[in-house]
Amino acid sequence: MSQSTRRSTARAPAPSEPPSAAKGVRIRTPIPGPKAKKIVEADTRLLMTSTKTSPVTAARAKGVWVDDVDGNRILDFTSGVGVLNVGHCHPAVVKAVQDQAAELMHFAGTDFYYENQTLLADRLTHLTPGDFGKKVFFTNSGTESAEAALKLARWNRQRPITIGLLGAFHGRSMGSLTMTASKTTQRARFDAFAGGGHHIPPPNCFRCPYQLEYPSCDLYCAKILKELYFETSIPPDDVAAFIAEPVMGEGGYIVPPKGWHAAIKSICDEHGILFIDDEVQAGMGRTGRWFAIEHHGIVPDMVTTAKALGGGLPIGAVIFRKDLDYTYQGAHSNTFGGNLVSVAAALATLDTIEREKLLENTRVQGAHLMERLRELQTRYEEIGDVRGLGLMVATEFVRSREDRTPNVRLKDRIIEEAYRRGLLLLPCGRSSIRYIPPLVITREEVDEGVEILDASIRAARQG
Repeated sequence: MSQSTRRSTARAPAPSEPPSAAKGVRIRTPIPGPKAKKIVEADTRLLMTSTKTSPVTAARAKGVWVDDVDGNRILDFTSGVGVLNVGHCHPAVVKAVQDQAAELMHFAGTDFYYENQTLLADRLTHLTPGDFGKKVFFTNSGTESAEAALKLARWNRQRPITIGLLGAFHGRSMGSLTMTASKTTQRARFDAFAGGGHHIPPPNCFRCPYQLEYPSCDLYCAKILKELYFETSIPPDDVAAFIAEPVMGEGGYIVPPKGWHAAIKSICDEHGILFIDDEVQAGMGRTGRWFAIEHHGIVPDMVTTAKALGGGLPIGAVIFRKDLDYTYQGAHSNTFGGNLVSVAAALATLDTIEREKLLENTRVQGAHLMERLRELQTRYEEIGDVRGLGLMVATEFVRSREDRTPNVRLKDRIIEEAYRRGLLLLPCGRSSIRYIPPLVITREEVDEGVEILDASIRAARQG
């Protein structure tokens, strides 16, 4: 989920310039409008403080478009935080949900049996990398998927340590929070976590923690695990698993350099350490392949997924090597995992991605989006980096090309200017904005979003 720097309750100040007239966007009132302001106030009064980013109050949505309660039409470049890969309210998903809900909604698939769960598990075992037997455990969210994978790794290896990356996000429940290290606000006041979590610096070429350059660095950010940590502070025989995102999500959409994953996996294999591939945000076609780890050419021992799997309904899964399964009942289970309605939505989502060739569309529109963002980079020295895979793309904002200090205020101001002009965006990392529209987006809609982004950057710089 997103991480906001503040909780907005009042009407935002007027933009530096009038919102631009866009092709599909419709602005009828300031955002938030009068109806939205009442809902924002009630939300602030009644709901727990979480991660609000923009005072956009949705009433209905279709495809890449969201209508708010005041009649504004907004272009969604967030996909419900990476959930709606097939778009809002896709007809096939809606029908699958309606049909299943009329027949049977819940039957506790961890205690009893029904066919749809096996159908979805079979699909997932064939879609994930690896030519070996696999099994599946269904969850309700990304953080629960991470918890289940971490537990399974500890149970199998009977070792107390898990290693991850600084900047990584794997969820906020206590077990997954052990491995989450993207922002101190996510960890403050919660220690001790589940314990046993260690972190190493991320493979971030734009901000190399070792001040080296790829490829002359010889992937030191991977080799340091064996050459330094395993020699000093982390006994390798005590490590159960290494967990990593194929593209770091909340931590800033960091794409590791070519060869990093292979180097880490080689070290893990040498010491019998399981590799957990966290695909909660990067999976389900987001990067132009079913799973982003396919770009890196390795086969993980476990894959975690959630978010986009259900097409808008909560469902997650851990897909793992069959030989890692528990040997007795009761070591792990849940109540709602593999809920029938969510499973129906997931099957319809997978069908839609295949039928509408959304992997191909993601590659095509993602390349176009990257090209347009790099055009903006040539005009604005505050865009320090443009990076990503497919339609999982980000721009990092800095003070200038020479001064790479994160420009957090500019990033926040751009997001505000954008939603007031009808483009919904989310931050990631310290000073980056992520662009994750539904995979059904067209070239024209990409262009409209970039045009609004351009106007928002201009206004934010002036402000």
